Amino acid sequence: MMNWRHIQLVFRREMRDQLRDRRTLFLIAVLPVLFYPLLGISFFQIAQFLRQHPSQILIIGHEDTRSDLPALIDKGQLASHVYDPEKPNVLELKFLPLQRLDFIRHGKWPSTGTISEEGNRELNKELIQLMRWNACDAVIFFPPSFFQQLQEYFDKLPEHARAGTGAPPAPPQPQVVFDNSSEKKGLAHVRVSRALESWSAAVGQRSLEMANLPVNASAPIGFTQYNVAEAEMRLNTTLWSKVLPFVLLIWAVTGAFYPAVDLCAGEKERGTLETLLSSPTRRGEIVMGKLLTVMTFSIVTAVLNLASIGITGAIVMNRMKDIAEMADIGAPPFMPMIWLSLILIPVAAMFSAVCLALAAFARSTKEGQYYLMPVVMVTMPLILLPMKPDAELNLGFSLIPVSGVVLLMRAIMEGTIQQLWPYAFPVAAVTCGCCWLAVRWAIDQFNSEEVLFREGERWDVTIWARRLIHDRQPSPTVALAVLCGVLVLIVKFFMPALINAPQSLAELQQITFAELARITLLTQIIMVLLPALILALLTTSRPARTLNMNKPPLFSLPAAGLLAVALFPLVIALQLFMGQLFEPRVEVQQYSAILEAKLGEAPMWLAVLLIGLLPAFCEELTFRGFVLSGFRHMGHKWRAIAFTAFFFAVAHPLLEQKINAFFLGIMLGYLAVQTGSVWTPMVYHCVHNSLLYLSKRTGVLEQILTDDLYAGLALCIGTLLAVVIVFRFTELKYGRTKEEALQEAMRRDAAQSLVEPA
Repeated sequence: MMNWRHIQLVFRREMRDQLRDRRTLFLIAVLPVLFYPLLGISFFQIAQFLRQHPSQILIIGHEDTRSDLPALIDKGQLASHVYDPEKPNVLELKFLPLQRLDFIRHGKWPSTGTISEEGNRELNKELIQLMRWNACDAVIFFPPSFFQQLQEYFDKLPEHARAGTGAPPAPPQPQVVFDNSSEKKGLAHVRVSRALESWSAAVGQRSLEMANLPVNASAPIGFTQYNVAEAEMRLNTTLWSKVLPFVLLIWAVTGAFYPAVDLCAGEKERGTLETLLSSPTRRGEIVMGKLLTVMTFSIVTAVLNLASIGITGAIVMNRMKDIAEMADIGAPPFMPMIWLSLILIPVAAMFSAVCLALAAFARSTKEGQYYLMPVVMVTMPLILLPMKPDAELNLGFSLIPVSGVVLLMRAIMEGTIQQLWPYAFPVAAVTCGCCWLAVRWAIDQFNSEEVLFREGERWDVTIWARRLIHDRQPSPTVALAVLCGVLVLIVKFFMPALINAPQSLAELQQITFAELARITLLTQIIMVLLPALILALLTTSRPARTLNMNKPPLFSLPAAGLLAVALFPLVIALQLFMGQLFEPRVEVQQYSAILEAKLGEAPMWLAVLLIGLLPAFCEELTFRGFVLSGFRHMGHKWRAIAFTAFFFAVAHPLLEQKINAFFLGIMLGYLAVQTGSVWTPMVYHCVHNSLLYLSKRTGVLEQILTDDLYAGLALCIGTLLAVVIVFRFTELKYGRTKEEALQEAMRRDAAQSLVEPA
């Protein structure tokens, strides 16, 4: 058990050191208090120089507008029923007669009145020149005699209605020519479109009056709206529900990182870490004391930023009431911000532990600061993913670290937490689990002398490459295992273009089974197997041992196949659960249906070889061979299995496949470690894939799913049989690496020290 008095002493020591550091105090306390008010002041100052620039609009063919219909132009400006004259003028109009244009005089204007890029290339060039000469952002073309024909159309409309002959021929349509190559010109097109829509609506209402019909005949149903939201929640909180969680989490990472670097890498430079490690305090107690310090600064930084942005936002919204009312945005609500601060505590603990572990790995403060960007790059997608408008808190999102916390914060800010509060429990469980793993990682970093004391280590790429080739080890290092996994992902990204794989459902529909087999074969060999083979031959002295191509125990091969059969009902249940958790997209369902149809064209044995045996052979040699061999040098069997399963899961394309593949990778890695051979998980993998394919092709899966009795019975019997088989594998004495043996010895010594009397 940890001595909390020792943890408290370490915490007080580190807090005193950090409070003496002016740089840390500036980042934690001064910067949040000053940054957002200064940002608001700068915004107000800059806003004085900003003004709304009107768009330049050229109107051609508006010279003959004698008509009883509502006018578009009045005294050189938009008419009052088209644009509110009290608002700032955003459209400056220029006029040009039709006969001034060469392409009108020469009859180049299309008879249909519609310009197309394909049919009017010369006319397009002249239009571009016209817009440049007149310095306009958009052009409105009214065809010759347009207003006269429009008046005649509405005059004849009642006569045709009484005669029952339908509507008279419609007049030619005006043409709006615009250029959306820049934001300014695109804004001009939007403004012109709104003005023309208002004018068209006014003309439509006048036509109803001329036909002695009520004006509301075009929109006979009107809806009254009543907002039942509480007064404090009536303002649009969408902006704050996205901004505040983002600011809170980013500053939680930043506030944890710099103190962590100073507490670990900084102590290495100052030479005080050795004194602390030589004290009676255990490494875990040192980590917890430092963790509480880093966590305190992380929470204080995030909360001060939250308070500062809240106060600044309230002041800005109060001084810009017109814009705030127009956008329906108010000051950040107070009570949700309190809840956000409470939710921050476990997230700050997780970020603090990760930053502390990375800082312990750094040799100097300068090197430690380089690790901030990778942390932010990993955290940023998890924060931005829930920012999608259609993203909402559900069971699937609640199981994603950080993303579930962001969605929970959004639900609190938007006032929907009353319906979504049950998902707070899985969010808390996942966050606390990640926090525990991060703390364990930080403690392991402090327990490693190789990690803590690397001052004399110098790295040169030429020396490293020469040593990698000439001084090869029997098995790969952890870095090589990571490199292999990353290479598989990189090759996977470029692979479809290299082998000319179908990129759409239409292209997939057109390929034959032979082409599908060629693509699958090339993908498995080039993307999965080839990186592992090249690295094993170049960087290890015993490639066969690296790939775990050892002789397995005699019973393990049939036992692995039987285990795959026993766990098959559980696999189906997991797939059904994942289908409910993450509803598959229509494109994914169509993609799966096309693949099943293509595989159905081939003999069953050939499809089993392609789907069952080929992926099992290639993927197991890579992941349970090379990658697992490298990760086992970390000294933890289950950690190596989990990291290997992670890379194995990421190599699959779909989200549902990734989650199922991760659990499958855990079982495959366990079999590989316990038997010391890649052939055992290869058999399991082959039987697993073959059962999935055969059950769909023969219809056995549908029979199991439609009968609840048989499904439940198969699940119970299969699970019991799987427990027995796994227990038999557990009794095997597997070969440990040197690092694993060392870690086990350290754990035994630590356990003995706890039970021995003082």
